[in-house]
Amino acid sequence: MKTRHHRFRLTPLAIALSTSLLATAQAAEPDAIADSRLAVEEVFIFANADDVRSLPGSAALVSEEQFQIEFANDINQLLKTVPGTYIREEDGYGLRPNIGIRGATSERSSKITLMEDGVMIAPAPYSNPAAYYFPTAMRMHSVEVLKGAPLLRYGPQTTGGVVNLVSTPIPETLSGSLDLRAGQNGEQDLLANVGGQYGQFGFLVETAQRRSDGFKEIDRGSDSGYDIEDYVVKLAWTGDRQSLLFKAQYSDEISDETYLGLTDIDFSANEDRRYGLSSIDQMNNYHAGFSLRYALELSDTLNLSVLAYQNNFSRDWFKLSGGNSFVNAANAGDATAQAILDGEADAFGLRYKHNNRDYESRGVEINLDQTIGDHSLSYGARIHEDEMDRFQPIDIYDQINGELINTGRVEPTGGDNRLEDAEALSAWITDSWQLTNALNLNFALRYEDVDSSRRQFSDPERETDPSRRSNNSSEWLPGASFTYQLNDQWQALAGVHRGFSPLGGGAQDFEEPETSVNWEAGVRYTGSWYLEAIAFYSDFDNKTENCSNANPCSNGATSGAFTTGQAVIQGLELQASTVLSFGDMNAPIDLAYTYTDAAISRDNEEEGFDDGDTLAAVPENTLSLRVGLETAMNWDSYAVIKYIDETCVTIGCNTDSNPFNRTENLLVTDLISRYAINDDAVVFVKFENVFDERSIVSRQPEGARPNKPRTASVGLQYQF
Repeated sequence: MKTRHHRFRLTPLAIALSTSLLATAQAAEPDAIADSRLAVEEVFIFANADDVRSLPGSAALVSEEQFQIEFANDINQLLKTVPGTYIREEDGYGLRPNIGIRGATSERSSKITLMEDGVMIAPAPYSNPAAYYFPTAMRMHSVEVLKGAPLLRYGPQTTGGVVNLVSTPIPETLSGSLDLRAGQNGEQDLLANVGGQYGQFGFLVETAQRRSDGFKEIDRGSDSGYDIEDYVVKLAWTGDRQSLLFKAQYSDEISDETYLGLTDIDFSANEDRRYGLSSIDQMNNYHAGFSLRYALELSDTLNLSVLAYQNNFSRDWFKLSGGNSFVNAANAGDATAQAILDGEADAFGLRYKHNNRDYESRGVEINLDQTIGDHSLSYGARIHEDEMDRFQPIDIYDQINGELINTGRVEPTGGDNRLEDAEALSAWITDSWQLTNALNLNFALRYEDVDSSRRQFSDPERETDPSRRSNNSSEWLPGASFTYQLNDQWQALAGVHRGFSPLGGGAQDFEEPETSVNWEAGVRYTGSWYLEAIAFYSDFDNKTENCSNANPCSNGATSGAFTTGQAVIQGLELQASTVLSFGDMNAPIDLAYTYTDAAISRDNEEEGFDDGDTLAAVPENTLSLRVGLETAMNWDSYAVIKYIDETCVTIGCNTDSNPFNRTENLLVTDLISRYAINDDAVVFVKFENVFDERSIVSRQPEGARPNKPRTASVGLQYQF
């Protein structure tokens, strides 16, 4: 049963830490800070926007400036401004995002490679990649998104793209920052850090604290919010031609989240309602991560880096199981099911599962970067292993007169009591060849060898022999791309690469991983405007869906993988940006648009799919527009407009008129106004979803779910 927990209201721990960080920086004498000789290497795919605009593949950078301007705390809202990304919201806060990129659909972000500072960050990237853990977005320095053939340097997911979250770098001199925000529904955010470099040594200490009462109203229940605490420590040393960087991170989350959504009639009446059946649902999780990176300059043309990492994640999402049966029945007109949801009818034998899982992942990666004439080469290999321990007891409740009464427990067996693991060997070589002043050729070859297994137990004590399954897959993944400088302003680019998505720990020996051939081609223009147009085409031999309770597959399965057959995902990405000047005022403009056609490309009689059936979770059109007005009076204002089309919940919603098989489109506008008190302090006011546009943004896991309502907040950003 859900236990009530202490709500973060600038807790003594947070206040003490932020105060001590501020005092540490202010107490330091300027001459105590030695001249920095450090070049501590943070993990960037690309260093700045100029690098993004010259890559032999499509990419995007969500910059530190965008984080600062928007006081970003929801990764979904940030990535909606990146072309080629597909976001399916779930809880309104981005706690467990569903991110897709091009050919990689969005089921719990399991089809893309997620990294923090170059380290794979999914709970178990090979055996269980579904992102039930996601780093706290507000403590990030920037976000890098890489698509096209160059992504073969990273993996294991190599179809759609890579998302690398770059954490706060160690500053060159002793300094820090303190960011505060307070808003409606009890929202409070705090970010505080301090760091610096002394001679050969550097450090950073940082905390992010978030809390909210939530915007949903639970029948006969309490809050629907969350508490999050996140801590990071970095220690660095740099000697002669070498450096060492250690990072430790710990976070803890308690969120009153559920899988249970609403019927369409109830959504129309009050989209922020939550049924009392979900009043005891709660997620508890913690994450601890450690990494050690060693870099050595072997010569002027040869650099070595070695990375060792360990991530541990544990979670227990206690929630109603099978609530979808009541929602579906009520949507079909069943009065009894509706009465049970309303708490007006008794229900017996309700199953509330402790979705309790422990994850571990660890590995060692080595990489050599070498320059030979006009060639910039990178060779590398990684040994990785991860595992998931699922032990999920079920508590039985009866609903009597609208109250939930515990009547027993079922100990876990079968699918609720299993171990899954994977071992993987990866190797890669890339070559950037500046063939002429105008032509740059890039070649990449990646190898993935994955062994996965599952042991499933029929008794809670795990004393009997388990049932077993296993899978091995090995793939060579080649890719090539180029850029050609047509003149000082125009550049052409194109590329092709083979994509791969491992099946996970539940795969059987006869199942094949998802593979694809992915093409892109486009042009870039750099002048008073930056313009980019890139077409993409992904051809799948065997498109798959990763099945879970959060993202049931098109066949209704909630575990394993579901192969939907041959498919094509193709589209066009457009970007435009400039800064217009009006006297002493500037108006930055950034536009991103994506058109996508995602469909089955060959009849699949076995599964009942036809050529032309639309794939699930891929919107046809997405658009974002960021516009600002920056003045000489230190008062700047910005609008961020984001649009996303309706999407299919299951494959083929384009061939039927069933409204329950699709979501709704959504247009949201955020407004931010900032005033700089001085060079170090900025105050701001922010209105999210200022016009209070509400839509059914998801029907998974169990019913209609809304986006976040209009929310006002105020805050302070202070640097010292």
